[in-house]
This record gives sequence, C-alpha cells and structure tokens, in this order.
Amino acid sequence: MVSETHSKPTNFSISGFIQLTRFWNLLIIALAQYFTAYFLLSNSSLVFSKEMALLSFSTIIIAAAGYIINDYYDVKIDLINKPKRVVVGRILKRRVAMIAHTVLNFIGIGIGLHLSWKLGALNFLCAFVLWLYSNQLKRIAFLGNLSVALLTGLSILIIGLFFEPDNILIMAYSLFAFAFTLIREIIKDIEDLKGDSTFGCKTLPVVYGVRKTKSIIYILSYLFLIGLCTLAYLIVGLAMTYLCLGLIIPIGYLTFKLYRADKISEYNFLSNYCKFVMLFGICTMVFF
Repeated sequence: MVSETHSKPTNFSISGFIQLTRFWNLLIIALAQYFTAYFLLSNSSLVFSKEMALLSFSTIIIAAAGYIINDYYDVKIDLINKPKRVVVGRILKRRVAMIAHTVLNFIGIGIGLHLSWKLGALNFLCAFVLWLYSNQLKRIAFLGNLSVALLTGLSILIIGLFFEPDNILIMAYSLFAFAFTLIREIIKDIEDLKGDSTFGCKTLPVVYGVRKTKSIIYILSYLFLIGLCTLAYLIVGLAMTYLCLGLIIPIGYLTFKLYRADKISEYNFLSNYCKFVMLFGICTMVFF
C-alpha cells in the first residue's frame, strides 16, 4: 500500500500544495505584516492600500517558493525524519514542484519590481538565499539557521523599510522574530538529527552533539533576552522594557523543557512552542 502511494504523484493537488507551501506559516507571515502596519505604524489606511497588499503578497509568494525548493532538495532526508509529511515525489511530481518554485519566484520578484526596484532587488535576494539555503546552507552548522532567522526578521522589518524607515518598534519586533526563529531552527535540527547525520548535513547537533547544542540554545536565549531588554530601555522606554522582561517566563519554560527533552516528540513540541510564542508576540503589537 505504501509503495503504491509513493508511485502515483500527480501534477496538481490542492492539499499537496497547501502542505508543501506551509499554508499556516504563510498566514502567520501575513498576519505579522498587517499587524505591523496597523498597530506599529498606526496607519489604518495603509492596511487597505494596494501597495501593502502587493508587498505582503510578494513576501508570501517568495516564502512559499522557499518552502517548495526546501522540500524538493530534502526528500531523502524527510523520508527518514518525517515520512508522512513528504509531498514531493509522493503527492506531487518533482518537476511540478520545481516549476511551481520558479513561477512563484518570478511572480514575487515581479510584484516587488512593480512597487520599487529596491523591493524587487530585495525579493530577488531573498529568493536566492532561500534556494542557497535549501541547496547548501542548511547543511552547514549554524549558517543555515542564521539565514532562515534573518529572513524571518526581514519579513517584519520590510514593512518599516518600505513605509517608515527607522521605526524602532518595528526593529524590536523584527529582532524578536529573528531570535525565536533562530532558536526554533536549532531545535528542529535536533529533532531531525537522524536524517541529517545519515546524509552528511553538518548541523550543530551533528557536529557538536545534542548536549552542547542545548547549551548553545540556552546561551542564545538569555543573550537575546538581555540584549532586547537593554535596547528597549535605552531606545524605547520602560513600557517596552517591561514587555521584554515578560519573555522571562516563556524562555524559562523553553529552557526547562529543553533540558528534560530526549525524544523526537518532545523536540517537535518545543519547535511548535517557539512558533506559538512568536505568534503571541505578534499579538502584543495591539498594545502599541
């Protein structure tokens, strides 16, 4: 039965594309961008503008293309780490995935160029980095994690860059998204240790082992907390500082659960927990 399922990929599948492009992750990106425009820029007219819609859509399109190419390159690894989630070659044909990746990138870059040559160039750079990540960077210790975290932070920062440069609050939330994505990506590497080590990926857990990788996460978590609180106090004020100090609770819980974790299911929980904290953090924009 399993072999039959794998032998009949199709040219089109709505459920396959939804799974392949991580629909819910794309929805979170759009939510973060619109919350940024409405609450941090305090510009309700911007939310309903054509420019905002096109900017957000181009970001989502580029991200979707990135998810597709990542799964395209990682089929063999994913068959070990998460076989039930494999789409490319099982639900959708490989050439369909590659065509979809190319078309989406062209659309995203084209929309960016329509708005601004700078945005078009930035979208092209993001598309290239996502391809490079899938092809090479994710197999290099920490560098792959860092590239994904930077792109995630940029998805929020780009609203400020395009509509209101030098907005401190947007920079702070961008840093928040960057930091939790970096932590989450390293935890995902621990979760995927078996498949990554089998195919020669030099991720942090493969190179340094799980215990040392956990220590790196502890250090990054509290450096991030200290750095964000310091910047909040010096640049924004006490209100933002108190909000940043509130991260002690979720970060404390994260490190406690990480210390005790030793099963794939526990690392998967922590990965989803980081995503929840980021979503909750986005929702705190309503207070500004």
